[in-house]
Amino acid sequence: MRENAPPRQLAFDLPLDPRYGREDFLVGPANEAAYALIEAWPDWPDSVLVLTGPAGSGKSHLAAIWAERAHAWTVTAAEVGADAVQHLVSNGALVIEDIDREAARNEAALFHLLNRARELACPVLLTSAAGIDALGLATPDLRSRLRLAPSIAIEAPDDALLRAVLVKLFVDRQLVVDLSVIEALALRIDRSLGRARDLVAELDRDALGRGRRISRPLALAVLRRMGFEDEADAEA
Repeated sequence: MRENAPPRQLAFDLPLDPRYGREDFLVGPANEAAYALIEAWPDWPDSVLVLTGPAGSGKSHLAAIWAERAHAWTVTAAEVGADAVQHLVSNGALVIEDIDREAARNEAALFHLLNRARELACPVLLTSAAGIDALGLATPDLRSRLRLAPSIAIEAPDDALLRAVLVKLFVDRQLVVDLSVIEALALRIDRSLGRARDLVAELDRDALGRGRRISRPLALAVLRRMGFEDEADAEA
């Protein structure tokens, strides 16, 4: 063992509660259309809106902003069962998350819920990682109903939004990093906010375990470990 090697510390993988306030949502070209539509409520073109985007793109954050505005309940698709439909629509507004998760989806109950919501003028916001035609819905009536509903997509972030999100993710963890670290990460990772979130979490664990601050060399080492060897080596 090297004499000057810093002692290893235990890194506890504690859950980090995301902040879903309006002031915490970062708006850029990738999500400004979706954000504007959420802010436009109740002036929606329909009582049902489908919000799509890849994992970590901000769908749940936007849904939480709307839920606060509309005083809506939030449930997952797995919680939409036949015996729960009347109870769910009785609140007056509803968010249904992750309708793309086929194993947890009760299509008959979801179709019945959308019908009841329309009858009761109950607005519903649904989130999905994929578009309606990619969900593999087996119920034609449900597929038709969702195709007719307005849909808005969150696109891949541009460079400016990616950098801003990286900064926010570090701040959320009370971590201070140099601008060179942000630049090194933004230049090398793919344009995915979910990937950025995973990377910052890995850097946090690694730095805590080693008892070191997050430096550019450490960031490059973690990038390589996470499968970004070519990009990191080309720019190092």
